[in-house]
Amino acid sequence: MERKEFLKTLALGGAAASLDLCASDPLLAAEQYDIIAVRGDDPAAMIRAGMAPLGGMESFIKKGETVVLKPNIGWDKTPDLAGDTNPELVGEMVKMCLEAGAKEVQVFDHTCDSLWRNCYQNSGIEAAVEAAGGRMVQGNDEGFYQEVALPKAKNLKTAKIHKAILDCDVWFNIPILKNHGGAKMTLAMKNLMGIVWDRRWFHSHNLHQCIADICTFEKKPALNIIDAFRVMKSNGPRGKSLADVVDAKTLLIGKNFVAIDTAAVKFFNQIEPMSLQAVGNIAFGEELDLGSSDLSGLKIKRIKL
Repeated sequence: MERKEFLKTLALGGAAASLDLCASDPLLAAEQYDIIAVRGDDPAAMIRAGMAPLGGMESFIKKGETVVLKPNIGWDKTPDLAGDTNPELVGEMVKMCLEAGAKEVQVFDHTCDSLWRNCYQNSGIEAAVEAAGGRMVQGNDEGFYQEVALPKAKNLKTAKIHKAILDCDVWFNIPILKNHGGAKMTLAMKNLMGIVWDRRWFHSHNLHQCIADICTFEKKPALNIIDAFRVMKSNGPRGKSLADVVDAKTLLIGKNFVAIDTAAVKFFNQIEPMSLQAVGNIAFGEELDLGSSDLSGLKIKRIKL
């Protein structure tokens, strides 16, 4: 993309149009940035650039803490097919967490393909994590899950959640942005289905409501980091071929579920038509006080590398 195309693609609402991606605006306090959007050619450099305005990883991790990264590793796909989170991004996040003083960094997903080991390996994530000093944890064994109450939820009143999430000090949600046949989009809220044991229950009890419900879990991710480096624009969530993939070379970072997912849908809509209303879990998330889809008043920082 040329610069003017990138500006158009990152038009995330009224606030977006008033900010220049290449402007060297003074850094605001970390909590004042609602969304960071990074455009570049290197996922590792992009996450470092995106975290810098938030004070770096040190703003989220204390020395000696155990950290969990929850990427999307649902499918036995190679990185070029964009079925799973970019391994370079995940590996670099492991490095950054350890540099910030984390005692251990664990990475897992409850994979959709039953051969979870193939998903971990062929996605490139296992190799990237281990090379960076992190540890992969299995997600496809019910013994790793513990039931918790979700008192604020509407349909999903309890869920078995992976103990890695329950026991860690801090965790990060790292979905890949892609088309999804059932949920319409894979986004930050949707990625929490991978911390739950019984995902089939979601599909038979109003999928969009259950996606919003699991996000009421009290232990929220420190950040949602949406990988839009390669985007599966069609035939998701598995994809069929490289014809389903576009190189968007973008990263979106934010704390609030509804805001970051709204921004991601607006971004995706510049690639392939997708209305905000089609992604029903966003509206349900608003009803559950998980955030607002009105981006007009947000502080959005754009970085072009």
